[in-house]
Amino acid sequence: MHFTIHADGGSRGNPGPAGAGAMIRDHLGNSVASVSEFLGTKTNNFAEYEAVILAFGKLAALVGEGRVDTTDVEVKMDSELVVKQMKGIYKVKHPTMREQYARLMHAAGAFKSVSFNHVPRAQNSDADALANDAMDRGA
Repeated sequence: MHFTIHADGGSRGNPGPAGAGAMIRDHLGNSVASVSEFLGTKTNNFAEYEAVILAFGKLAALVGEGRVDTTDVEVKMDSELVVKQMKGIYKVKHPTMREQYARLMHAAGAFKSVSFNHVPRAQNSDADALANDAMDRGA
């Protein structure tokens, strides 16, 4: 099985009211699940990580425990920082971000394979809208 996750997080102020959003699509590009969660007062980078962590949890529940380790996942996001940190290109220095990184690595480890790819904001509009909806609900 193969799924694509488009994820985005943001905050209004940094830190400020934050939200995480993600759209999960199957191998045909059909939307199969989404995430939109208000996170309270957080930084935008915290929210970017949290969007993917929440999406992995939703996807794991969707495919079921016995099938997670046979599932390939491609994560697309417009956060160059998170993508490069997950690829090992950038170091994770901030203590809170190290915790988020560890949580994301743990969540990703349940799947057969996971890749992270940077996309322009315009190609991440569904996830951006879900993150903004979450921030609107929390305001």
